[in-house]
Amino acid sequence: MRVVVTGATGYLGGRLCAALADAGHAVRALVRRSSDVSGLPPGVELAYGDVTDAGSLAAAFDGCDAVFHVAAAVEPWLPDPSVFLKVNVRGLENVLTAAKKTPTVKKIVYTSSFFAIGPTDGYVADETQTHPQKAFCTEYEKSKALADRIALQAATEGVPITIVYPGVIYGPGKLTTGNLVSRILIERFNGRLPGYIGDGYDRESFCHVDDVVSGHIAAMEKGRVGERYLLTGENLSFKQIFNMTANITSTKAPLFHVPLWLIEVYGWISVFVSRITGKLPLISYPTVHVLRHQWSYSCDKAKTELGYNPRNLTEGLAEVLLWLKDEKQIKF
Repeated sequence: MRVVVTGATGYLGGRLCAALADAGHAVRALVRRSSDVSGLPPGVELAYGDVTDAGSLAAAFDGCDAVFHVAAAVEPWLPDPSVFLKVNVRGLENVLTAAKKTPTVKKIVYTSSFFAIGPTDGYVADETQTHPQKAFCTEYEKSKALADRIALQAATEGVPITIVYPGVIYGPGKLTTGNLVSRILIERFNGRLPGYIGDGYDRESFCHVDDVVSGHIAAMEKGRVGERYLLTGENLSFKQIFNMTANITSTKAPLFHVPLWLIEVYGWISVFVSRITGKLPLISYPTVHVLRHQWSYSCDKAKTELGYNPRNLTEGLAEVLLWLKDEKQIKF
């Protein structure tokens, strides 16, 4: 098939382009003129544009059979919060409009987020849950919840869209905001994060990037139009992640907990510094709001219908730790 991928130079999008090319598909990558395309595999066709530029999407989609809409602003905090609405909400609307006008497009796989499903304090959710939209931890969460409604409405109107919801993605690759686990492990093993994050109440659904990529391709091939699929994994806290990494590397686990209120103070300071330097912070105060909730999900539907098969977290973390060590990012 001829497929087009938005967000092709991002952490997930780049891995998806490579996997699609390896599977024999003709891949067209939507990239900005300023994007670093060195990580894209040879043979991938470049289409210059942006999801906020509706005209560029029409040209990029021309002649394609399927669209993977992966592009998003994923940071928990940005100095200009309107970017989330512009990219994540209006960008999706532009993609849907362009796809409707492209007669060759028979399938759209839209990459949403577990944030669009909403928090799950004390239980495990599945695809039947929709975000209550009463409160949001981050502007990113709000934008993905709004976009989710748009995608679901498009499905009722006959748009051939399938929606996938990755969990907290981890694995080798670009050290972007989307690769948060690797960035936290770097802080942990370099002594800049000496204790556990909070009291261990938080719970996230961790999934390996290559498993999520396989889930995307399966959604194109086998996903039902209008359906939602959680591409998640094991539900654990960052305290458990730190314990697992200590066990894998035969290093000492943290001896104390860093309270969330203290991390939030650090987050506010980081945001202040960011406004001066222009460099986005690793931890901002909205991140702490996220850690005060649980985000646990079941991927049974994706396993049954797509053949989604997330790897064991111990195996996945061992791979990531060795990769970070080889990249000279950590020592153990």
